[in-house]
Amino acid sequence: MGSRKQEISQSSKEGRKSQYFAMLRNNPTSPRKMRLVADMVRGVEVNKALNMLHFHPKEASVKLEKLLMSAIANWQAKNEGVRIEDTNLYIKEVYVDSGRVLKRLRPAPQGRAHRIRKRSNHVTIYLDSQKQVEKTDA
Repeated sequence: MGSRKQEISQSSKEGRKSQYFAMLRNNPTSPRKMRLVADMVRGVEVNKALNMLHFHPKEASVKLEKLLMSAIANWQAKNEGVRIEDTNLYIKEVYVDSGRVLKRLRPAPQGRAHRIRKRSNHVTIYLDSQKQVEKTDA
């Protein structure tokens, strides 16, 4: 590995140490259904998002709640001795990307076949802590 490539690799590793994220790969739901739930919690404070996901009726909310708990655990592993309540943790970004598509055939009338696409998705959650804005009397 060249020295320039090694420096870029080291800088990206250092940058990743201050990011708090969790990923879910090959989730067997369509990306469209997952995006409906992900859009609901994007930019929301973590405790409020957990409550929203826990009581939401869609199946995707259960998977997203579990992923959010994993992201919180990753944050705690990197910040030992810091309380979550003091940091105002919120969901910075949520990405829902298309995963692999399993193609199946379903019999149709008159000897034809229709293609069934079983979609999957990849979800990534990034957490960040909001800075406390001090109010000044002016």
